Formats: sequence, structure tokens, C-alpha cells
Amino acid sequence: MRPLSPQERSDALRKAAAARAARASAKERLKSGELTVAQILDSGGTEEAIARMRVSELLEALPGIGKVRAAAIMDSLGIAASRRVRGLGIHQRRALVDFMNEK
Repeated sequence: MRPLSPQERSDALRKAAAARAARASAKERLKSGELTVAQILDSGGTEEAIARMRVSELLEALPGIGKVRAAAIMDSLGIAASRRVRGLGIHQRRALVDFMNEK
């Protein structure tokens, strides 16, 4: 790979900061109850930053769910620990939404 020019580097840093801010905002809205897991998963289809969020991060943003519980939920639903929102299959999405609705 060629090294980035100062302008390209600056643009990339700005884009990365915007993506982190979008993910943080989505997690905060999820924690406050303003958004549901289903809504976050749906927005992953259109928002690049959300699509790149790890499913474990998404679960950990929910009240009462930490790293261990998030890992247990993902394991029970057959979702790999490294999976991102974009990488979820239709059955995994449905299982995750159903699991959260039963909670």
C-alpha cells in the first residue's frame, strides 16, 4: 500500500471519528430505550457505521448486559463473537430480535 497524503490521512481520520460518534450515539439511544435492537439492525442496512458495529458491542449497550452475558447470549444464538451487524444472517437477526423481545 502506498502511504496516504496528509489530506487523505486527515479525511480518513475525520471519517473514522464520525463513524465512532454515530456508533456511540446509536448505543446511547439503545441504552435509553429510544431505539430497539430491531431498529438498530435495520439501520445497519443503510448506515455504514452501524453495519460495522460488533454485535457484542450492541448487546453490551443494553442495560443489565455486560461482556459475559453478551457472550453467553451470542453463543446460545449461534452468533460468532467477532460478528458484526452487517454479517448477521436473516435467521440470526430474527433469533436476536426474538430473544430481546422475550427479555
